[in-house]
Amino acid sequence: MREIILSMKKIDKRFAGVHALKGVDFDLRAGEIHALVGENGAGKSTLMKALTGIFPKDTGEIHYLGKLYNPRGPKEALSRGIGIIHQELNMMEHLTVAQNIFIGRESTRGKSFFLDEKAQNKRAADLFKRLNMDIDPTEKLSSLTVGKQQMVEIAKAVSHNLKVLILDEPTAALTETEINELFSIMRDLANKGVGMIYISHRMDEIGKITDRVTVLRDGEYVGTDDTSNLSKEDIINWMVGRVIYEDPKAQSNVPADAETVLKVKGLNAGRLVKDVSFELKKGEILGFAGLMGAGRTETARALFGADKIETGIIEIGGRPVKISSPMDAVRHGIGYLSEDRKRYGLAVNLDVTDNSIMASYDKYQKGLFIHEKNIDEITEEYVNSLKIKTPSVEQLIKNLSGGNQQKVVIAKWLIKDSDILIFDEPTRGIDVGAKSEIYTLMNELAKAGKSIIMISSELTEILRMSDRVVVMCEGRITGELDIKDANQEEIMKLATKRD
Repeated sequence: MREIILSMKKIDKRFAGVHALKGVDFDLRAGEIHALVGENGAGKSTLMKALTGIFPKDTGEIHYLGKLYNPRGPKEALSRGIGIIHQELNMMEHLTVAQNIFIGRESTRGKSFFLDEKAQNKRAADLFKRLNMDIDPTEKLSSLTVGKQQMVEIAKAVSHNLKVLILDEPTAALTETEINELFSIMRDLANKGVGMIYISHRMDEIGKITDRVTVLRDGEYVGTDDTSNLSKEDIINWMVGRVIYEDPKAQSNVPADAETVLKVKGLNAGRLVKDVSFELKKGEILGFAGLMGAGRTETARALFGADKIETGIIEIGGRPVKISSPMDAVRHGIGYLSEDRKRYGLAVNLDVTDNSIMASYDKYQKGLFIHEKNIDEITEEYVNSLKIKTPSVEQLIKNLSGGNQQKVVIAKWLIKDSDILIFDEPTRGIDVGAKSEIYTLMNELAKAGKSIIMISSELTEILRMSDRVVVMCEGRITGELDIKDANQEEIMKLATKRD
């Protein structure tokens, strides 16, 4: 058995009355990939912040390489060989790859202060060769894909003679090819003795890449076991304390004579929306599947008026409408939940009420005055009905978990009374328990007569939620399947079908 290089015992942490970690245990062996999983708010990030010195633990002990370890900050942790790759990359896109890797440790000519770019590029090239990464050190970071940028960040961390690497949701924005490349690099690092802590909500990936799994729930340690001993259902049950079923939908819930609420004909917009035509029925969940770059999000943005429509006809309720801006779309009853909720769906420094009501202020405004009492009442109503976990409606959005942030965006469009809802990657970055709640909510909305377009890169999600599936490839619709005829193989055939 490989040696334990990191041991965390009885780690406890409180924040302003919130007991975030309650005597948590965790250990890591040299050369293993150890999954750390749990729902949002389970304590994973808090535990890793205590490990990397972002804040001190209250009680408990950390031993690293056989010695007591109490880092005073991330810089010290990195100097000791513990690095973290955050979900949101923190690099300078205007600099070259090599400049990003060695920032603060630049190569100089002799004892002078003059930079030696040639020597620095060679250091980066040697590092990439050692890690089997095909990246040009002289390229601007901005010219790389997100996957390549992530590999640069891993290379930067490894250049510090890393012993422990923490990866927080590393595959959230990667293509299938980039995920496979990342896993190859991770296995290579493991073979070199680097221990990795892998934080992810993607159960299939955990089964594919990790050696052991540790589960936290509500700030407490639940258990650790070899990945090979655990089924996906076992891990989920540990995480949420209940069984969550993920069976595909057997048949559509939409009557054959259901009203068509949205008809799109010959839509063209930019490079990735080419002659797109489809219909959406009342009470239907219409799944949009396809590989990254297929044009699904671009189609949604065009429908919502965020991107300019070049040609095409949009009919709502049987009447042609012109949508030139998001305001037009909202006026016609369309709500859009963006795949990047923090950037496009929320004002993270405002509270739950402000975010819930921001699309509907006109309903609660009389002249220059806002009816604060009415706003608070309607927000409270939706916080309760959507089961949004928040101490109060005055809580800042940035302090809520990802699943609860997503529910606030849904509340915003329900308060506006939108009849057509576009859900773009509705469960990205959300734990399995919150996913199940979002699914239940979507089904309830459809049952109540709302019509939903759901864009998802997870085929299991598409098959579980959709009544019909539209598949896109390179900007075009390549097929449409009733859910009873849909499976992963058929969808992937259509997703790779080129003209």
